[in-house]
Amino acid sequence: MGHPRRDDSEDLRRLAPQVLGALVRRYGHFDTAEDAVQEALLAASEQWPRQGRPANPRGWLIKVAARRLTDLLRSEEARRRREESAARLTPRDAWHAPPPGESRLPTEDDTLTLLFLCCHPALSETLQTALTLRAVGGLTTAEIARAHLVPEATMAQRISRAKQRIRTAGGHFRFEQPAGRERAARLTAVLKVLYLIFNEGYTATSGPSLQRADLAAEAIRLTRAAVRLLPGDGETAGLLALMLLTDARRAARTGADGSLVPLAEQDRGRWDKAAIDEGVALITGALRSPAPVGPYQLQAAIAAVHGEAPSTGETDWPQICALYTVLRRLAPSPVVTLNHAVATAMAHGPQAGLDMLRTLEEDDRMQGHHRLQAVRGHLLEMAGRHEEARTAYELAADLTLSLPEKRYLRSRAARLE
Repeated sequence: MGHPRRDDSEDLRRLAPQVLGALVRRYGHFDTAEDAVQEALLAASEQWPRQGRPANPRGWLIKVAARRLTDLLRSEEARRRREESAARLTPRDAWHAPPPGESRLPTEDDTLTLLFLCCHPALSETLQTALTLRAVGGLTTAEIARAHLVPEATMAQRISRAKQRIRTAGGHFRFEQPAGRERAARLTAVLKVLYLIFNEGYTATSGPSLQRADLAAEAIRLTRAAVRLLPGDGETAGLLALMLLTDARRAARTGADGSLVPLAEQDRGRWDKAAIDEGVALITGALRSPAPVGPYQLQAAIAAVHGEAPSTGETDWPQICALYTVLRRLAPSPVVTLNHAVATAMAHGPQAGLDMLRTLEEDDRMQGHHRLQAVRGHLLEMAGRHEEARTAYELAADLTLSLPEKRYLRSRAARLE
């Protein structure tokens, strides 16, 4: 039996939310449709290497998934002794999609519509995020759990509850993009999910590769669509700017052997200048808006300072510290404090950064998280406390599930022996 090529696997990941969106738009039944899509993806991974890629991969997946969905729904109806026929599968009037296999694409992006569906206000924020990362982002339950700093079993329960909520709510979950105040209410959750998808793509939480460019690219694509949908929203523009300014460094973040290259050692000539210019222009325009500044705009402003600096030594660290101070007041989180500690160490010395880290040592969310120990090791090394730094690096290496990060941290520890 053949094995799926890398480009096939990437295409399947990219097409999965589009296929799910098409099925939900046509048939409803979110949870069953997702099962059908997963079976269609499995069939593609087995058949395409042997039989070749179809001329219309998306149409092929929709056709196979629709057939499987029909089988699953009929089986469920029979099991529950419902007196319903196959006519039950006729599209509802509010849903519009091309028939399975038809090459014409919907007039609007089904993936973005699916994103707003998953962020329905009837779901709690935790359920919104978990469900969207699973259905739209294509992340595994384990990856989502690590992004939220919770056990995998807890995240599996959240995803299951979200699907159950959609199944029992029926017509309240219409497959359409909301408008007006309802759209604004969902936007916070939508942006948070896009941010988490991008983060998983930019720095994978597990596996042999440091980055998953397909996930980062999909997050950027969806955020561009959101900017087109909401052209005057500063936070949406700020998030796109943040993604572009961060992703601009991607080529310089790994060596030829795939090893991690920290920011201070990166060849800035390999940074994507076009992406930096676009990101700077976006955040400059967003900050000129009379609307209140939000956390994504602040993070984008920080990324812009990094992006425009010729080197680490020429970076305006006091400005970055000031921006982090505002960000911590507006949207406090352990990750923000970690980054603020590094900037503080660069601006005011390593001990000032270490003092800031003490606020995280009793934070339950950071217990067992490798980033706290990695940052601590870095600041201890800056302070010349090499034995303590080596211990922190080794502990961080033991905690991370990312192989490139593990190798990098162990190399830092070995260098201090």
